[in-house]
Amino acid sequence: QVQLVESGGGLVPAGGSLTLSCAASGSTFSLNNMGWYRQVPGLQRELVAAISSGGTTNYADSVKGRFTISRDNAKNTVFLQMNSLKPEDTAVYYCNARRSVFSSWGQGTQVTVSS
Repeated sequence: QVQLVESGGGLVPAGGSLTLSCAASGSTFSLNNMGWYRQVPGLQRELVAAISSGGTTNYADSVKGRFTISRDNAKNTVFLQMNSLKPEDTAVYYCNARRSVFSSWGQGTQVTVSS
């Protein structure tokens, strides 16, 4: 299993941009499928974007065309570039690593988009 630490959250006005980073420990990062999820209090955690170990990406419909997920296996890091942010993107964003039956989560980073 890997340990994950997110960073890059903050307060941004609507229409602005943020880049989240998730740094992973361990030598097997490249074998993990990685994802960014978000959660609003009282609601279920939802998948925002994912990138497979082979580099295939998929996105929630609500963020397509605005968010981009990428990974740098040499740096054991996955990124989420968020553009054209909307107030409804406000949430705690979590990084996830998944390999076989193992799944790891970071502690989360708050993103707040002001209207």
